[in-house]
Amino acid sequence: MTFKIDGIVGALRSARGASARTVDRDGNVLELPSPRDLSEIVSGIISSLFPRRYGGARAAMNGALDYFVGYTLDKALEGLSKQVVRELVFTAALAGRDVNDAESASRDIVQNFADRLPAILEILYSDVRAAYDGDPSAKSQEEVLLSYPGIKAVVHHRIAHVLYKLDLPIIARIVAESSHSATGIDIHPGAEIGPSFFIDHGTGVVIGETAVIGERVRLYQAVTLGAKRFSVDESGALVKGLPRHPIVEDDVVVYAGATILGRVTIGRGSTIGGNVWLTRSVPPNSNIVQAQARSDTFDGGAGI
Repeated sequence: MTFKIDGIVGALRSARGASARTVDRDGNVLELPSPRDLSEIVSGIISSLFPRRYGGARAAMNGALDYFVGYTLDKALEGLSKQVVRELVFTAALAGRDVNDAESASRDIVQNFADRLPAILEILYSDVRAAYDGDPSAKSQEEVLLSYPGIKAVVHHRIAHVLYKLDLPIIARIVAESSHSATGIDIHPGAEIGPSFFIDHGTGVVIGETAVIGERVRLYQAVTLGAKRFSVDESGALVKGLPRHPIVEDDVVVYAGATILGRVTIGRGSTIGGNVWLTRSVPPNSNIVQAQARSDTFDGGAGI
C-alpha cells in the first residue's frame, strides 16, 4: 500500500520551521542529548558504583575489580562528556550566545561529576540500609538494592541531582524520567534529599523541584510533595525557580496517599497519616490524621 504523504512531509517541514529551536543562528542543526545513550551511560555509572551487584563483575581480587570499575567508568564518562557538549551548545544557542570550547567545558563538568561519585555511593549505602531496616519483609540489603523500585528511583535521583547542580537540567531530567518510567516514582532532580531516605512500595510518589527532605525520612506510595500555587509575572508567565514545595525535616514518616502542598514545613519527628491533605506547617513531633469519616445512609440511589 502506498500512502499519499508528500504534502504531509512538506507541512511537517513548515511546522518545524515555525519553531526551529534545534537550529542555531547559522542554520546548523543542534544535536540534543540522547535518552537512549544516557540510559546506557547511567547503567555504566551504576555498574561502577555497585560492580558486584549491578556490574556482573565476579572477580574477587580488588585489583581485577578496580580494573572493571575503571574501564566501565571511563567509558561511561566519555559518553557523558559527549552528551554534555550537546546540552551546552544547545542551551547557548537558545540564549543567543556562543559557547567557548564546549568540549573543554564538558570535560571539566564531567570530571567534577566523577569526583562526587564516592560521596554519592556513601549516601546510597545509607539509603539501602534505611530500606532494609525499615521493611520487615526485606531479607538482605542485596535484595533491596536489586529489586526495590524505591531504591532504583533514589539511585537515579542521586546521580540526576548532581548533574542538575552542575547546570545540566536537560540531562538531569532525562536521567530522572528514565527511572520515573520504570518505577512510577517521580522525583524532580532539583529536590534536596538527605541520607537514609526510604520510599516504600513507591508507585505514584511525586516530589517537586524545590522540595527539601531531611535525614531518615520515609515515604509510602502515592505521597505527593507538591506546589499549592504558581506565581506569575506581569505578563502572566510562570515565575521559575521559586521555593514552592514542602520542607520535610528529619525522622518524618508520611503514609500512603498523603498530599502535602506549598512551602510548608513538616517538623522533625512528625507522622503524617494516610490520605491526609495538608497545606499548612506542623510543629515537630506532630501526628496528623485525616478527619473521621462520617457515616451516612443513602436510599433509592441517592448519593450516586
